[in-house]
Amino acid sequence: QVQVVESGGGLVQAGGSMRLSCAASRRSGAIIAMGWYRQTPGTQRELVARIISNGATTYGDSVKGRFTISTNKARNEAYLQMDRLNPEDTDVYYCNVQTADGPVWGQGTQVTVSS
Repeated sequence: QVQVVESGGGLVQAGGSMRLSCAASRRSGAIIAMGWYRQTPGTQRELVARIISNGATTYGDSVKGRFTISTNKARNEAYLQMDRLNPEDTDVYYCNVQTADGPVWGQGTQVTVSS
């Protein structure tokens, strides 16, 4: 079973930057994709950014041009560089790892952007 651990959340002022990291401990199956989602309690989890094994990326409309996803395949890690943050980016951010055995979610990390 793959385990996923996020790190890097916290408090930042509006206009600032933050970098999230996601580490996947691979136990079986190849990693097909890694991504970041965010969710406010009571709302649906939404895509922030996703990268598949060939390097192709997808971004949510609200973060295009501000956030960048990248990976280190050798370390099974994904990163989310978040720039020009605004209070609307405040949320719990979850890392998702898609493997041949199915999706695995991390526990989430809180990102708070103060105005």
